[in-house]
Amino acid sequence: MAPRVMRCIGFVMILWAFVLLYMGMNLYQLVEESRKSTQELLHVRSDLVKLKEENIQLRNENIKQIKKLNEDNIIRTSRSFETANTNKNLLEKLRLSNKKLKNLQDEYLKAKDSDSKLSINREKLRRRISNQLQEMWFSVSGHVKILERMVSEAGRQDFHKFLDTFRELQQITELDFNEFFSMDGAQNIRDKLADELSNIVQKRLYNLQHPENCDSARKLVCSLNKGCGYGCQMHHILYCFIVAYSTKRTMIIDSHGWRYSSRGWEAYFQPISNSCVTSPHGVEWSLNHEKNLVIHLPIVDSLFPRPKQMPLAVPLDLYDRIPLFHGHPFVWWIGQFCKYLFKFQPDLKAEIEAKKKDLKFERPIVGVQIRRTDKINLEAAFHEVDEYMHWVDLYYKKLALKQSIERKLVFIATDDPSVLAQAREKYPDYLFISDNDVSKSARLSSRYSDESLRGVISDIELLSDTDFLVCTFSSQVCRLAYEIMNSKHTDASDRFRSLDDVYYFGGQQEHKMKAIWPHSAKGRSEISLEIGDLIGIAGNHWNGQAKGLHHNSQKSGLFPAYKVEDFHDTAAFPHYQDE
Repeated sequence: MAPRVMRCIGFVMILWAFVLLYMGMNLYQLVEESRKSTQELLHVRSDLVKLKEENIQLRNENIKQIKKLNEDNIIRTSRSFETANTNKNLLEKLRLSNKKLKNLQDEYLKAKDSDSKLSINREKLRRRISNQLQEMWFSVSGHVKILERMVSEAGRQDFHKFLDTFRELQQITELDFNEFFSMDGAQNIRDKLADELSNIVQKRLYNLQHPENCDSARKLVCSLNKGCGYGCQMHHILYCFIVAYSTKRTMIIDSHGWRYSSRGWEAYFQPISNSCVTSPHGVEWSLNHEKNLVIHLPIVDSLFPRPKQMPLAVPLDLYDRIPLFHGHPFVWWIGQFCKYLFKFQPDLKAEIEAKKKDLKFERPIVGVQIRRTDKINLEAAFHEVDEYMHWVDLYYKKLALKQSIERKLVFIATDDPSVLAQAREKYPDYLFISDNDVSKSARLSSRYSDESLRGVISDIELLSDTDFLVCTFSSQVCRLAYEIMNSKHTDASDRFRSLDDVYYFGGQQEHKMKAIWPHSAKGRSEISLEIGDLIGIAGNHWNGQAKGLHHNSQKSGLFPAYKVEDFHDTAAFPHYQDE
């Protein structure tokens, strides 16, 4: 068995050496080209500012001259000739200045476009390598688990030691890699760009929800009382809002008869409009929906025709900038709708803040959502507490490599009151906080009540405020917390670990991946890939392998997850005027 173990270790080390070589070959060139491009862009920007100032000065001079001539009202032939020449010269200067300004603006846009493309390439490479480091861990740890079953207890201990050493090496490499890329000093620029784009989207949504004339405004009515749980209902509202944005309709939330609370949406959240909050029910969505002033949107499963702007599509007019600061453009996009929608009423906000204080909710902290009760074996598999804590442990081990940790804090949100006691008994080195009253109210017998509603809202808010989220993406609550988390950070796309599904949005269009490395199938269960091939992903097995449908061959099978990356769909949304 020893030769097999040594072959496995040798394979891992060769793979590791390949990654380091790959990183080294690309990073220096990209950073150096980016630095030169940034210097050129700054120079062009400086020239543009100076020329704008000259242009303004010439305009002012021309205006003053004309005003003076009009005030003097001197009509003399000799001076008229002189004045005409003066005006002619000034106008010619202004024309040449405008021409020069336009040329410089074109040069600036070209430089900006070149810089953006280079930045996008750098960001893509950074995320690609980061993903490959993660997938390497999945692959090695997955193979080690298989090999452990084939050896004695002593052999298993050796594998444990090897895996822990490899874990530390992989995490150190990740930290050094992230530090290397942070040396470009561009994080402030990313933060600023993220804020600017967020402000643009928030203003568009506000204007959409505040038409000049509510009576004549085109509207979309969205019923909150969908027959499902809270997370599902909130995703229904988000889907309605996307369709409203894509059709330029003011969204009206109809929360009459809401199964969670008869008091409706505005008892918990602020109104999404201050001027346009009610409307007739409207006609049902159909092929002729554009002809109707007010329409009612069905659940996503019944929507026909389906707009091309449906998830996971991102607006074309924003897409070129989002990848400069975010790893999953659609998650950022849906996060902006969350940011607009989920604004608490003052009493609920105060209640959540008081709960955080009572629980001693502090950083660093990992959020864990453990889904049990009615969804197990129907929509999701059962996962032991150990499976969640495995990723919590990895997070804190990585954090300990760069800072001291006084206590390892974990916030648990669950619909099973027994989970908290299990976690505390099995993991005494961790400090677990949770609201067991919320867990009890989440039982089927009391789920649709005011107490339960306030509990699940606070759980989601606290999960979204953690530094890292461990959950199952088969859970709507988990995905909603992740989406809200991404509305609070420049980029929180990698602050999670799902035990089952990859991220998805219910009713979405196909989630596509693009091959970035070729692959030859190594058995009947695998599919071959060529660079540029598109694959509709069915899931990631978190062992180095993913499964999907190859678009060209229409064959379904396994392929290495590190040889593909997300292919982001874009769509032309209606034009919105940004002032």
